[in-house]
Amino acid sequence: MLGSGSTGNGLVVECGATRLLLDCGFSVKETEARLQRLGLSLGQLDGIVVTHEHDDHVSGVRGLANRSGAPVFLTYGTLRELLGGDAPPATERYQLVDAGVPFAVGELEVHPFAVPHDAREPVQYVFSDGDARLGVLTDTGSSTPHIEASLAACDSLVLECNHDGPMLAGSRYPKWLKERIGGVFGHLSNVQAAGILAAIDRRRLSHVVAAHLSTSNNTPAAAQRALADVLACDPAWIAVADQQTGLTWRDVHAARVGG
Repeated sequence: MLGSGSTGNGLVVECGATRLLLDCGFSVKETEARLQRLGLSLGQLDGIVVTHEHDDHVSGVRGLANRSGAPVFLTYGTLRELLGGDAPPATERYQLVDAGVPFAVGELEVHPFAVPHDAREPVQYVFSDGDARLGVLTDTGSSTPHIEASLAACDSLVLECNHDGPMLAGSRYPKWLKERIGGVFGHLSNVQAAGILAAIDRRRLSHVVAAHLSTSNNTPAAAQRALADVLACDPAWIAVADQQTGLTWRDVHAARVGG
């Protein structure tokens, strides 16, 4: 993960010779520097997969696509917001995806699923090599049965823990912003994230990453405790992706259920 938070997001998924970047909320120069930390360069990207049009997820997408030549995969609603109302239905550079319709890029299968968030046509994704599954869920204000079904039986999970409810309620944020963040189209609290984790099939999980934490209204320890309570594990086992350093590589393998 290149970074995770309100000022920039990016996650690299690699399978064999295929590398996809999920979102790019950093400048091209900053993205290059963060990729270098992972031993990668722009030319090694086979595609940029986008969740929605908010700046912390797309501010670098157009520049990065132009610089790297990598195609961008996104919903039509996101494309309209990214390029403006006169955006074409699709181009070689910008390829459309539909929630619920998987597509393949090289050695990776990509499964988009719809989420409730205050964006034009937001989705999140599950990535798979046909065996192991990495689920990513950030930027959603509430859970749905479809979200829980989409994340079932993942081997690795990146899960938004944006805020601690009491911290948000007691913060200096204006009322409208508190309502937006805590609303059904906002962001997940630690309690909501734990509820999603409790609702899904967790038997295959070998990695759980708390992501998109607010620097003002949450702490890594609070997020770790909430998720660890569901898994009955040491809170230190829960990884936390931060804004500045992101997260180092994690090796995702398919787990043998019951093994």
